[in-house]
Amino acid sequence: MANIKLAACALLAATAAAVWATPPALAQATLKVSVDSFTRVKTIPDRYAFCNPAKEGHVKPGADISPRISWSKGPAGTKSYAIIAVDNDVPSIRTDMNQEGKTVSATMPRLTFFHWVLVDIAPTVRHLAAGEDSNSRTVGGKPQGPTKVGLRGLNNYTKVFASNEQMKGQYFGYDGPCPPWNDEIPHHYHFTVYALSAATLGLSGPFDGPDAMKAMEGLVLAKGEAVGVYAQNPAVIAELHKKK
Repeated sequence: MANIKLAACALLAATAAAVWATPPALAQATLKVSVDSFTRVKTIPDRYAFCNPAKEGHVKPGADISPRISWSKGPAGTKSYAIIAVDNDVPSIRTDMNQEGKTVSATMPRLTFFHWVLVDIAPTVRHLAAGEDSNSRTVGGKPQGPTKVGLRGLNNYTKVFASNEQMKGQYFGYDGPCPPWNDEIPHHYHFTVYALSAATLGLSGPFDGPDAMKAMEGLVLAKGEAVGVYAQNPAVIAELHKKK
């Protein structure tokens, strides 16, 4: 089982460069968003990641716990909230990803990967506790819900693992970082909360991040974000620690 998990991590990092649409700018007013007590760029703790750095084999399975997230009250007319988290630093070319003796260049064009899609959150909810949307790393995905706090959409691990017999499934809600272990840059994870003028987006079935973003068009009263960084390249991790 351990070998399967390690192989799955490697496959994830090697195949995560498929094209996903970048969320459009929908903001009007501003919400104050805090993730695990940070509002500005900060290194994401390992417990919130899908894969963690390892001395042997470069990567190992992470705890994949969803982080605590809180936000300020939306403006008058707010009827629901939505949480969308993306990594916008996914390499556009995967040839050199996770290859011994090679690195993924910092100058390579980057794509966007949806890590968390949660909509139809009640207007009375202003925070989610750590682990409330994901309390473990699962094989084969997690169900849609609805959960106690909202309705989950598919994240992009669904596409990444589509051809992997051990890991394939529908991955709803939150699954954390797992960037290439030889990338020259840290990956930036944008946790965005939207205040919406509709109680529900009317989505059902296996909708994904782009579906949720499209459904929000014309309904956004305010938004805010917190940004975290994560890396598995030891050299990049060392640089991040210097900046603390």
